[in-house]
Amino acid sequence: MKSSTRPNIYTDLALENCEQLHSESDDALNGIEITTEEESQQGITVTWVKITNEAGAQSMGKPVGNYITLESAAMKESDPPAHEEISKILARKLGELFPLPPNATILVVGLGNWQVTPDALGPQVCEKMLVTRHLQEIMPHELQGRVRSVSALRPGVMGITGIETAEIILGVTRRITPDLIIAIDALAARKTARVNTTIQISDTGINPGAGLGNKRTPINRESVGIPVIAIGVPTVVDAATLVNDTMDNLLHALKNAASQSDVFFDMLDNMAGDERYALIKEILDPEAGNMFVTPKEVDAVITRLAHIIASALNMALHPGITPEDVNRYLN
Repeated sequence: MKSSTRPNIYTDLALENCEQLHSESDDALNGIEITTEEESQQGITVTWVKITNEAGAQSMGKPVGNYITLESAAMKESDPPAHEEISKILARKLGELFPLPPNATILVVGLGNWQVTPDALGPQVCEKMLVTRHLQEIMPHELQGRVRSVSALRPGVMGITGIETAEIILGVTRRITPDLIIAIDALAARKTARVNTTIQISDTGINPGAGLGNKRTPINRESVGIPVIAIGVPTVVDAATLVNDTMDNLLHALKNAASQSDVFFDMLDNMAGDERYALIKEILDPEAGNMFVTPKEVDAVITRLAHIIASALNMALHPGITPEDVNRYLN
């Protein structure tokens, strides 16, 4: 998504926008509150970014609201204990972001294209959800009063359906009248290290497909008439970001190896981040200017991430049952 006020740099993460603003001037963070904490022994970092006024929204290029980021390298690894801990923290943060009454009804929307692996996160999460709206009247006795009414929708993408995703969601919403929509989508990051290692949740909605520069109708309270929680994971970076990160590492290695300063290396090293990114982007255009990159093991990673997010949602939306209960009734 071109969510930053700097149109050359792709990022959907509020945290990365904050980092860029901080590198320019502390005054640029007016109207923005940032809190960071370590949540467990698993090395899970949680950063809460709150945009409090229009000045902050203009600086960030994002609406006023809350943006919570979970970071852990274990997300992309095969590490079930760490994944369980991440799911618990994510479930807790979802409850803090939007407390739900016991009788709330929720629509979970898996955005993205299930035929394209880096964009299949949302649809895969829906497959792992404990959906209960159709079972409310025939719920097993032991689950009565312990689960909320949850529906799941995989609307596809406009290239497959020919219909704006927001239009599909609005039609379903008018029919089933949920109290909350939770939309899951793949995002784009500015830093390569955050690909598949970061989960962002926010209460400001989402622009489907924007991570790849596609401009679609936003899905938010204004467009659908009810609150929308967005959950996203950056699964791609654009080619210029990858080259820029590689250049950072190369310059650092060359400067450490050089016996004396080199004017050319110093010039590149001292060039402002946006300037160097723009230079790389210009060089890559038109051959690779619109190219996005994802790790080769993305199929396995997306499955792990979908399990983490679905587990967190099942815990947050059905607090009266355990993860073991969820697995029993899903399997």
